[in-house]
Amino acid sequence: MCGIVGILGEHEVSPIILEALRRLEYRGYDSAGIATIHDGALDRRRAVGKLVNLSDHLVHHPLPGKSGIGHTRWATHGKPTEVNAHPHRAGPVAVVHNGIIENFAALREELRAKNYGAESDTDTETVALLCQSFLDGGASPVEAVRQTLKRLDGAFALAFLFDDHPDLMIAARRGSPLAIAHNGTEAFVGSDAIALAPMSDRLIYLDEGDWAVMSRSGYTVFDENDQEVDRPVTRIAETAGRVEKGGHRHWMSKEIAEQPAVIDDCLRYYVKDGTITFLEGAIDFTAFDRIVMVACGTGSYACHVAKYWFERLARIPVEIDIASEFRYREPPLNERVLAIFVSQSGETADTLAALRYAKDTAFCVSVINVPGSSIARDSRVALPIHAGAEIGVASTKAFTTSLAVLGLMALKAGLDRGALGADDFAAHLNALGGVPALVSQALNIETQIEDIARDLSEARDILFLGRGALYPLALEGALKMKEISYIHAEGYASGELKHGPIALVDDTVPIITFAPSDALFGKTVSNMQEVMARGGRVVLVSDAKGLAAEPDAWATLEMPACPDLWAPILYAVPAQLLAYHTALAKGTDVDQPRNLAKSVTVE
Repeated sequence: MCGIVGILGEHEVSPIILEALRRLEYRGYDSAGIATIHDGALDRRRAVGKLVNLSDHLVHHPLPGKSGIGHTRWATHGKPTEVNAHPHRAGPVAVVHNGIIENFAALREELRAKNYGAESDTDTETVALLCQSFLDGGASPVEAVRQTLKRLDGAFALAFLFDDHPDLMIAARRGSPLAIAHNGTEAFVGSDAIALAPMSDRLIYLDEGDWAVMSRSGYTVFDENDQEVDRPVTRIAETAGRVEKGGHRHWMSKEIAEQPAVIDDCLRYYVKDGTITFLEGAIDFTAFDRIVMVACGTGSYACHVAKYWFERLARIPVEIDIASEFRYREPPLNERVLAIFVSQSGETADTLAALRYAKDTAFCVSVINVPGSSIARDSRVALPIHAGAEIGVASTKAFTTSLAVLGLMALKAGLDRGALGADDFAAHLNALGGVPALVSQALNIETQIEDIARDLSEARDILFLGRGALYPLALEGALKMKEISYIHAEGYASGELKHGPIALVDDTVPIITFAPSDALFGKTVSNMQEVMARGGRVVLVSDAKGLAAEPDAWATLEMPACPDLWAPILYAVPAQLLAYHTALAKGTDVDQPRNLAKSVTVE
């Protein structure tokens, strides 16, 4: 959520910043703005809504300058209005900010007593006002920022520009991610690699508490104790900057279609000659008595699926926590606990806070899509999912590739702990290797889904059902439907339906049922019959054998036959496509649904 870009350049920066902000649209935002320095003076342009509004504003009111900062804002304090949009300015200083300043109200009162009044409702303006107060007291820009940072509580990534200092930009981070780059004649700051990749393939990720003083000739990084430090330069992949839709109407459509390829890439990276190579010497599964898995949203549902795998294949107990609740219940941890943290961005604030709670006692492993992210750097072992950039807010390919990595972990755990024989290990691993081809086949149902989705788009409520490891898929399917179609949807374990939710069922409520013809199929069919007896419209998603056994469903979607262990990966495809085409039928914003952000960097 929110995006920051800053440039000390050799050319006019407004169009460059605007393009970089477009690359950050996936993070979610409701307003945007740019500030530059021209002839020694700060100026800014801001607009509410999509970046096209800011672009139009710049056409009629150009913003010259070769030094600038830009921002896409996801509202926390104050409504999405132009006056609340970033950059915020106070006298000679302009600021952009990701995160939340927790003590801003107290600081605002203190500043008001000194006649520094706020114009906006934001916590960010308080940062600018505080910095202005130190400048007015005679501090240099660098000293004013240093003093400002000492007064701030909360999480932030910040970038500062100053009147009369066109060759100075200061960046700082605490809690929210931030990276800087330098190419010898220009300096850059950005929220992530996607923003900066076209400008530099070498990034310096700021550590917790770091702040950096930047000019066109170089940069200096200071730690939280104001000591000069060296941070490593990370070479980012050439592909990090390639974010093209490739002819697809939406990012989500492209990312759904990419799943056969990225799952295959992920498996090929980790599996060599029948051996799971990424865990050799890195994790000893015999050293643990239990596993704790922590994530948010879709990542949490991946953990729920993996719980079935770890407990079945490795006979090791698994606990799952929502990241935002994990540390507040103060769970007991020790060195015999394997803690697994799942995050596409590797910057999810709640998950990062949970990791930092656990890492001094438990053995912490992360499953992430961004190897240089904060969660990756703070983990004992970081396992990239190799999904490539995921731009759509509703996670698709990151979900299935996370499942692929977690499945490999469960198989290796079973082998290490002696719960899985060599022959069964090889059979399961071989079956997992066949999943990308099955996912490719499953994509062929898209035309059928379009027809069903037109009816679903008229519903006010939709239920999703599944048993066993397909229960988390019901939760994930409901989440996807809510996220992008704005239809109220809930996922339930099939057997739980009669313990309350069946009261919701009538002939206006579609019930999406994930039911491969596995050992649990008969019980799921019984639950479907209970629904249909009350007029519920069942969409049965199953293989040919399952559909033949239950011909009375309102609608059916045929999936290829799949080993039951890996069915959750395969059945993610219809869950995603049902949500996507229902959203299309309703005309909602598929890639940037209202109120949501891709990378949630505040608690």
